[in-house]
Amino acid sequence: MSLAKDWTQASIQTIIDGLKHKPGAMLPILHAIQDEIGYIPETAVAQIAESLLQTRAEVHGVISFYHHFRTTPPGKHLIQICRAEACQAMGCRSLEQHAKESLGIDYHQTTANREFSLEAVYCLGNCATAPSIRIDDDIHGRVSLDRFDALVSRHRQNMKEVS
Repeated sequence: MSLAKDWTQASIQTIIDGLKHKPGAMLPILHAIQDEIGYIPETAVAQIAESLLQTRAEVHGVISFYHHFRTTPPGKHLIQICRAEACQAMGCRSLEQHAKESLGIDYHQTTANREFSLEAVYCLGNCATAPSIRIDDDIHGRVSLDRFDALVSRHRQNMKEVS
């Protein structure tokens, strides 16, 4: 599961202070914050900038350049669709379109009920069974449109059972 965690400005500052003395500290700081919290809160941008003697624009530029970084809390489940060459050759484009339509979101977005976030990735290392997706930590190969629907349905069902 990919839930965002509670955070405070003090907890973010602790992360920054632990890494700010490293050369090229911005990327390790951004990764550590996202690993800990699940995303990079907007208020963290100013903290990072001030601590690293950078502008907020410079920090925001790094965040927006790398698609890995999120600026909003993720959904409970993260769905990643492989867009590498092998998956494209085996139909990931139609799978992408189907996923976007069935979830009602685009890449880098989260469903209104915060159940799913959708991300593109560029190789899951599962090329022999393309097209592939990852839901949370589980990689699935040979994902047809029907199989995608079944996987999403299973995760929705598991959430209902937990509630």
